[in-house]
Amino acid sequence: MALNPFFLQGSQNEQRLIQELINEQLKIYGVEVIYIPRKFVRKQTIIKEIQSSKFDDNFAIEAYLNTYDGYSGQGDILTKFGVSLKDEVSLIISRERFEDFISPFLLEAEKDNELELSTRPREGDLVYFPLGQRLFEVKFVEHENPFYQLGKLYVYELKCELFEYEDEVIDTTIDEIDTQIQEEGYITTLQLIGSGTTSTASVGVNSGYIRKIYLNNDGYNYTSTPIVSISTAPSGGTNAQAVAITTTKGGIKSVLAIELINSGVGYTINPTITISGGGGVGASATCEIETSLKGITNFTIINNGSGYSSSPAITITGNVGVGTTAVAKAIVGSGNSISSIRIIDPGIGYTVAPTITIASPAILTGIGTFKYNEVVTGSLSGTTGRVKSWDKDTKVLKVSFVNDASKKGFYKGELIVGSASSATYAVSSYDTWDEYDKYSENVQIETEADNIVDFSESNPFGTF
Repeated sequence: MALNPFFLQGSQNEQRLIQELINEQLKIYGVEVIYIPRKFVRKQTIIKEIQSSKFDDNFAIEAYLNTYDGYSGQGDILTKFGVSLKDEVSLIISRERFEDFISPFLLEAEKDNELELSTRPREGDLVYFPLGQRLFEVKFVEHENPFYQLGKLYVYELKCELFEYEDEVIDTTIDEIDTQIQEEGYITTLQLIGSGTTSTASVGVNSGYIRKIYLNNDGYNYTSTPIVSISTAPSGGTNAQAVAITTTKGGIKSVLAIELINSGVGYTINPTITISGGGGVGASATCEIETSLKGITNFTIINNGSGYSSSPAITITGNVGVGTTAVAKAIVGSGNSISSIRIIDPGIGYTVAPTITIASPAILTGIGTFKYNEVVTGSLSGTTGRVKSWDKDTKVLKVSFVNDASKKGFYKGELIVGSASSATYAVSSYDTWDEYDKYSENVQIETEADNIVDFSESNPFGTF
């Protein structure tokens, strides 16, 4: 052994003592900062250059402010692009605290290839300094100062510069941090509207119709929906139509009810109802008719509507005298539109055709609330963007990070769907201008220029 064995160059107990003293000092004299690791969203496949990053985790850790008498760096500099802030700050954090309380959480992100190093602080990570309410970017991590006291390193020194936002995704769930960049970056605007249309229909009334159907036997062992047949109406009348509704109880499928599609016209005697097919047996039904007073015989759909996800409410209004008001049910078919309207109760006592009102789909005014930073996608263009803000009252959606798959932006009329919220609205207009960047004054500059130079002339600068 080259070294004197009677003098310890740093035992584990001594190293442990120094580390604990450092940890205690940082907790006494330090400031609680928020460490925000950078994750990689997309990198170039050839030179591995980071094209976009996100910051969606946050870890509180104590840090000693090495520049205790103020920010270092070049300070505030006036440039041709405006005032540039070059503040810097130096922070010292415990190596042990970082490795014990932050690194284990970063390890999972490293497994998902979102991080390349989880065992120490990395250049490019962010630190939120609460005293100045500022975000700083780690530019260099000094890990050998102090230099191997008793043969070990105990702290990291983070040399940070004021963070300059460049369209990174910042979603730490801490409002104090996230709201700082809510209006930063290139932001475009979508004016949204509801996308559904309301279904409309008309009503036919007459006498000699089926007033009610009685299910006498529900049958059993059906494997599919049976067919309901109703005997024909007398000459000059209209044949009634109905469908069977099935249910399963105790593993046995049977008929639950029979609903009218058309209650018929001109019946003078009760027609015969036959239930056949469907693989089962035993179901039977009878009916009664109304020969003098009028009731609803059929519905005619004028507009099938769109955007219906469930059966809408139907309201039938009209004078029935001492009779009863009809009841109907809408059936939603493919394309989320109304495919048919069934007669649950044709009513009785109508003298003129009543008015039918079909409730509007929820999507008529839009569905849901977009979430901050979620990805929204155009259903036709495939264009995506990240939500910056959403005003449900005005239906104005601000988005950034627009990935224009179609090279034409969002299409007018297409649905915009949120990946996390499932909020759904249609595009009324799409403005690609960034109206919120204080340095983006293209429209104002062009307007002022038009007042100086008349570009309608063939040669606005002279007569030559």
